[in-house]
Amino acid sequence: MSTLHLDGFLPYRLSITSNRVSNVIATAYQSLFGLKIPEWRLVAVLAEGDGMTQQALGAMTRMDKVTVSRAAIGLVERGLVKREPNPSDQRSHLLRLTDSGAALYEQVAPKALELERRIFSEFSAGEIRQLRSMLERLEVAAAGFEAEAT
Repeated sequence: MSTLHLDGFLPYRLSITSNRVSNVIATAYQSLFGLKIPEWRLVAVLAEGDGMTQQALGAMTRMDKVTVSRAAIGLVERGLVKREPNPSDQRSHLLRLTDSGAALYEQVAPKALELERRIFSEFSAGEIRQLRSMLERLEVAAAGFEAEAT
């Protein structure tokens, strides 16, 4: 009989590491900018593109629709995001950054990059490239399992 040792189980270690890194980032964004992680993810995705539906934002950020909806509501209430009619689908709205939202992104993005630099300061450029490559491969492998489950 095989024995599972949780501390050596890679999916568990990946989850623990992800949670720890997310907590560091969440604390920084909350204290500096009053943003929760889901809110920051929406701001970042909207800053990189044009108006998007909540459904598209959920797909891009891998967040469930309730989390996306709550984050969007909070950002709209703070005047960082605006809702506009979706000309291609009257049942949905497009979300876009307001000028205030874009200005906030311009403040947060350098802090995010600095935090990333600090977290990975003990890694060489090659190790970071290798980690990115492995994470991409893990995502593809996990997507394959998701496809099998549906």
